[in-house]
Amino acid sequence: MKLLIVEDEPKTGDYLKQGLTEAGFVTDLARDGWEGLELAKAGHYDLMILDVMLPGLNGWQVLEGVRRSGIEMPVLFLTARDQVEDRVKGLELGADDYLVKPFAFAELLARVRSLVRRGHSSLEATVLKAADLELDLLRRRATRANHKIDLTAKEFALLELFLRRQGEVLPRSLIASQVWDMNFDSDTNVIDVAVRRLRIKIDEGFELKLIHTVRGMGYVLETGTDTTTA
Repeated sequence: MKLLIVEDEPKTGDYLKQGLTEAGFVTDLARDGWEGLELAKAGHYDLMILDVMLPGLNGWQVLEGVRRSGIEMPVLFLTARDQVEDRVKGLELGADDYLVKPFAFAELLARVRSLVRRGHSSLEATVLKAADLELDLLRRRATRANHKIDLTAKEFALLELFLRRQGEVLPRSLIASQVWDMNFDSDTNVIDVAVRRLRIKIDEGFELKLIHTVRGMGYVLETGTDTTTA
């Protein structure tokens, strides 16, 4: 699942991004209100974590812009503003939850998972499928032909990316930015190694192979057999 963090305080932003990424989420981090609003409009996120005091647009304005655009993703305010009127204002503007700094990460994570779960209308909306492969986003569980597959947090995020963009050839640069949050370095084989390990877990022992290499382009997850692969 994909989260947007809008937080201008560097330590807090980096802490949130690292912790939520390690918890298995794909995360983007915006450092000001304008960037946060633009990403929210274009990024198809499952949840936004939003500070109030931001450069550019403040959190209230970001939320107003998001709701005016018809975006219904859950929004969690995470802010040092702890007055009752601040909480009321946030909820009246369309926020789904309000957590005051300083906070315990375990509580934040629990609230994030609850909001993401609530943001989907049914269990089916949180289960991604391809052939006999299923990825349960809420239970953090992968199965193929009803056999459990043990995945690391990065492998889970990588498989989620493949399933969400099923049939689309994903270049290494996109995988690097979405799963590792880094610019692709042609001198490193970290992407190839990760995909190879995931492919072993997903495809080994099955006649139908799902993860394919497209020469000179990247990788694709698909159930057909008409792609030129290596």
